[in-house]
This record gives sequence, structure tokens and C-alpha cells, in this order.
Amino acid sequence: MADYIEPISKLAEQFGRLAGIGRKTALRLAFSVLDMSEEEAEGFAEAIMDAKHKIHLCPICQNLTDKEICDVCADTSRDRSTICVVEDAKAVLALEKVREFRGLYHVLGGVISPMNGVTPEKLKIKELLLRCEDSEVSEIIIATNPTVEGEATAMYLSRLLKPLGIAVTRLAYGVPVGGDLEYADEVTLYRAIEGRRDVQ
Repeated sequence: MADYIEPISKLAEQFGRLAGIGRKTALRLAFSVLDMSEEEAEGFAEAIMDAKHKIHLCPICQNLTDKEICDVCADTSRDRSTICVVEDAKAVLALEKVREFRGLYHVLGGVISPMNGVTPEKLKIKELLLRCEDSEVSEIIIATNPTVEGEATAMYLSRLLKPLGIAVTRLAYGVPVGGDLEYADEVTLYRAIEGRRDVQ
């Protein structure tokens, strides 16, 4: 980013650190910030810091929340016998859009990926096992993305959970292989939930 004066280069460099933001987009975003009024820029910076300071993991399901526990865990009308295990908070948002699943969630915080240094110990698996000690839990739906890492994580979880006497199911492949839940449409996600299957 050395082609531009230092403050723009620095700003673009920070935008470039965001997932999915390339050099051109980072520069476009940097110039967009310059076009803001001082008040707008301060509001933008404040929103970033506000999110960093107020958002934390729900102590029950590990989803993102700005409250003591997240809205899903706090909702007494949810079915506490079923927990849907997802990779990240974006998947929770995607599944909630369908408005068909009435159970609870558990966010792993990623998938097992030895190539990237992500071992089972780095995920929220221990927290999931603690939740499964609750006699109310009778089914775990594994909704990791249908990637190599997602499948490996699903198999690992299945081996841990099945001895506990809990039904372990996997989302049906209404979700395309290699796709992310956050980009799937509501109909696809509904079919995937309805057609879930046992993990072998």
C-alpha cells in the first residue's frame, strides 16, 4: 500500500486484515472513511470499539452476545433436549433465519484442522461435553460445514458423544459440499434440518 500517503496506506492495511478484503477493496474502504464527516468517522470508530468491549461469548453455548447469556439460551420456550453444533456465530444467524429449529446451539469456534494448528483442545468441545451431562439432552445435531475439516470434526464429535447414549445426527446434504451455512438460502437450510441423518 506504499503507493499512497502514509495515513491512507495504514488505514487500507488495517482494512486488508479483514477476512475476504483484498487490496483494491481495502483502498476503496479507506477512501470511503476519508469521505465521511468527522462525526461519522468518530461514530464508525466508536462502533468498532463498542463491539470489541461489549460482545463476549455466552457462557452456555459459546455464541456471541452482549448480555449475560445469549437470547437463545435465555429463551425458556426453546427445546432443551436438542443441541445444534455449529462452527461459528454466523451459522447460528443463518439457521435462526429459517425459524424452524427450536432447540439450542453450541458454537465450536472453528473446526479441527491440524494443517492450520487447530486441534480439538482449541475448540469448545469440552464445554459441549459438559452440557451433554444434562439428562435433558437427547440429540446432538452436528451442523459443521460440509468440508473435509467439517466432516472430520463431525466424526470426532460423534465418537465422543455416542458412548454417552445421545442420538448424534448430521445435517442432510441440502447444503452443497464446500459451501458455508451463512450463504445457504432458507429453503436449503430447512431441508437440511428436516433431512438430518445418523452419523455412522
